[in-house]
Amino acid sequence: MATADDALLLDKQLCFALYSASRAMTRAYGPVLEPLGLTYPQYLALLILWEEKRASVKELGERLSLDSGTLTPLLKRLEQRGLVTRRRDPDDERVVRIELTAEGQKLRGRARSVPGEIACRAGLDVSDERKRARLERLREELVALAERIEATSAKISR
Repeated sequence: MATADDALLLDKQLCFALYSASRAMTRAYGPVLEPLGLTYPQYLALLILWEEKRASVKELGERLSLDSGTLTPLLKRLEQRGLVTRRRDPDDERVVRIELTAEGQKLRGRARSVPGEIACRAGLDVSDERKRARLERLREELVALAERIEATSAKISR
């Protein structure tokens, strides 16, 4: 018999299911990214740069939902490795532009296997078109959920 207190059971919490899945996914990336010398957040930043070639620190922070206090040290380490350059925008000194180096672009080729390895570690069969479509729907639902939560939170905090 269900009770009102069932709503407070840990196993009934959507937030905990998402938290657990997120932590497990992040942990799965560790050994896959280690040979590339990357952390998971560095990999995410590079994904954007491989797509865009260059971005401001602000743009990266917005796409990754990271503040500059977290992003700046991560980008400094990528710069020390010779994967990116950081330069002040000549038109606006407040803006720091991040750009891939040739070495950073070259690393993209080595990283091509990462999504497949992660899918394998997650027990996902991406060779089946229906399963790939289901996985894409799940990704889209999670993105939509995050957007709804952000929008609702913004309305409530006004």
